[in-house]
Amino acid sequence: MGAWVLISETWYKPFFEALLATFAREANAGRERTIVLVLDNAGWHTEAGLNLPEGVRLVFLPPYTPELQPAETLWALVDEPIINKHAANIQQLNEIIASRCVALANERDTIKSRTGFHWWPEIVKPK
Repeated sequence: MGAWVLISETWYKPFFEALLATFAREANAGRERTIVLVLDNAGWHTEAGLNLPEGVRLVFLPPYTPELQPAETLWALVDEPIINKHAANIQQLNEIIASRCVALANERDTIKSRTGFHWWPEIVKPK
């Protein structure tokens, strides 16, 4: 499965449900394969009545624990091209950040060095 880069100006329940359905399909989640997604407690992750695709289970991090979320350490890498810079509008900012995310998707060692916590379980490759 390839890297996912998503930039959205708004999040809401139907959008998140569609995103989860696409993820499940691409990850081959279903009756024979369950994917556990670890998420923070953002409002769109925890909306009541969220329709989950078969084979996808959500587990939520405790509140106020950024040290448990590997993505938190990546913000410095994503923010790098915009530090002390001015973007003329939201479109330009989106383009800069999207370009940086695409570049980072090819820097697996850099990302791994920022997210490889000593307590993180080893990656299990499905048979």
